Amino acid sequence: MPRRIESLFIAGPAGRLEALLEEPEDRAPLEAALVCHPHPQHGGTMHNKVVYRVARGLRQAGAVVLRFNYRGVNRSEGVYDQGEGEIEDARACLAWLRERYPQLPCTLAGFSFGSRIVLRIGCAQKGARRVIAAGFPTIYNDTGYLDHCTVPRIFVQSTHDQYGPAADLEKLVAGLPEPKRLILIEAADHFFAGALGELEDQIRRL
Repeated sequence: MPRRIESLFIAGPAGRLEALLEEPEDRAPLEAALVCHPHPQHGGTMHNKVVYRVARGLRQAGAVVLRFNYRGVNRSEGVYDQGEGEIEDARACLAWLRERYPQLPCTLAGFSFGSRIVLRIGCAQKGARRVIAAGFPTIYNDTGYLDHCTVPRIFVQSTHDQYGPAADLEKLVAGLPEPKRLILIEAADHFFAGALGELEDQIRRL
């Protein structure tokens, strides 16, 4: 069957959001996944190499994947809003994805800043099958939203992440309620340098 790849705009709370929808190459979708990109003020876009690999791993596992640019990034309208508006952008895209594929379970995934976004959403509202947090930045101390979160959470982290050291994340995850999982990937830095293939394989096997 031909693979569906669709560039589109989604109505967001601050204007149109540029997005890309991709279905699996070899089958009808088994789940729907939203993937959120890293910090927009540090060059993050939906085409970030880690985001791309996470999305491709999910597609290989049978997911239809929606990536998008937050407000003010590339062709998305609006301006950066300190992370709060970006959460609302992600909510709008998730609502669109669920409306498009109402019969499918939903996964939320994100890298770095995007991992914080999807955890905030997944822990605040019910309905997600799981949340995949890649490169979670432990340098931010506001993790209270995780304290009573019981959606299945999977943390995927580089062993040499300068913004989320493995030891710090291990300590954080150990104190969180179940269900949870931590996967450490031997890589050179926050961006999984030298291990992007392994990252993609781990995502595919989740």
